[in-house]
Amino acid sequence: MAWYVILGLLIGMLVVFMALGLPVVFAFFATNLVGAFIFMGGDKGIMQLVRNAVDATQSFALLPIPLFIFMGEIMFHTGVAARAIDAVDKLIARVPGRLSLVAITGGTIFSSLSGSTIANTAMLSSTLLPEMYRRGYHSSISVGPIVAVGGLAMLIPPSALAVLLGSVARIPISELLIASIIPAFILAALFFAYVIVRCWLNPQLAPLYDVADLTWRERLMPFVKYVLPLMSIFVVVVGSIIGGLATPTESAALGVAAALGAAAAYRRLTWRGIVVSVRETLRFSVMTLFIICGSVTFSQILAFTQASNGLSELVTGSGLAPIWVLIGMLAVLMFLGCFMDQVSMMMITAPLFMPVAQQLNLNPVWFGVLMLMILEISLATPPFGLLLFVAKGAAPDTSMGEIIRSVTPFIAIALTVAGLLIAFPELTLLLPRLMAP
Repeated sequence: MAWYVILGLLIGMLVVFMALGLPVVFAFFATNLVGAFIFMGGDKGIMQLVRNAVDATQSFALLPIPLFIFMGEIMFHTGVAARAIDAVDKLIARVPGRLSLVAITGGTIFSSLSGSTIANTAMLSSTLLPEMYRRGYHSSISVGPIVAVGGLAMLIPPSALAVLLGSVARIPISELLIASIIPAFILAALFFAYVIVRCWLNPQLAPLYDVADLTWRERLMPFVKYVLPLMSIFVVVVGSIIGGLATPTESAALGVAAALGAAAAYRRLTWRGIVVSVRETLRFSVMTLFIICGSVTFSQILAFTQASNGLSELVTGSGLAPIWVLIGMLAVLMFLGCFMDQVSMMMITAPLFMPVAQQLNLNPVWFGVLMLMILEISLATPPFGLLLFVAKGAAPDTSMGEIIRSVTPFIAIALTVAGLLIAFPELTLLLPRLMAP
């Protein structure tokens, strides 16, 4: 059977199972079971699927995923992150779009402490959106920044999704984590500048209001007390990786210990907070392990049937320049992001895209950061962008149309940064090269 027929059958089965209402993870497993039985020798193929699942979930490299998630959940459920947002609120003075700038700054800080995009967006929405609307902020300058900066948790270490992508696509995890830092801060800076310029041109979007007349000491002390100690956690996690002092797993363990220590020091560590954090971490971790098991088996079926090699040879033999192939792969991710969640997209596309990227001699770390960028953008793409529904839950009186319009300029900014990374790969590779011995 030709490789393209096999690939078509596998993708077709996946689409049919999803159309029948199966969750993506189980649709993927069902496809793997049928594919392993048909193309890998019947019962032997099923046994290989089981062995793949055991081997995949025993990987020591996967430990950063639950650790990074637990670190962010502790920050969220103990209220330590909310105090940091309040400190940022006091620091930023009377400027155009003040509360939107607080959201961007606070969201960037919390992204460096949390591996969860949902937790980041939910915290900002519940903390800042009611106050924005009370102050007369337009939805275009209130919801948009919160949704946009919420996705930064996918890029700034500690990023559980980056660890997952590195595991599935066989990209060095430590390099992928570090390479995402500069693109993330470029994004945050451009979001910040956009809000200031737009509110300066149209002050009615974010009406000015009187803020407490605080001295510089009163502004700085909450920042020193509640933000700088938390930023030291980011320094511990990232610095230990860059300096070669710790592996991603070890740095994640250090981050969890530091997060627990910070919550205890602020007297916010409770049994209830720990239990809720552990429960949410387990829920996400189990889902992630299911996804990894399915992705490993899917990759093996594609390799066994020569479908991945056939697709790679077809693309490389088409005569298209590598840049157009790259743009095509990213466009497929953008399209899928309109209908699927990011983890499912990664599970389906990584086994297909990575052999093509290798054939084209694309730097795997650079390609991985670009994938994360598009996955981050697709979180806010209609009609099923996950963060759109998180924002809708926090602002039920705001229509989905208003939310989408508010997010659109930030999607355009993020796509511009993605183009910048394609044009200047050094922006992503600079920090990983500093790690080289």
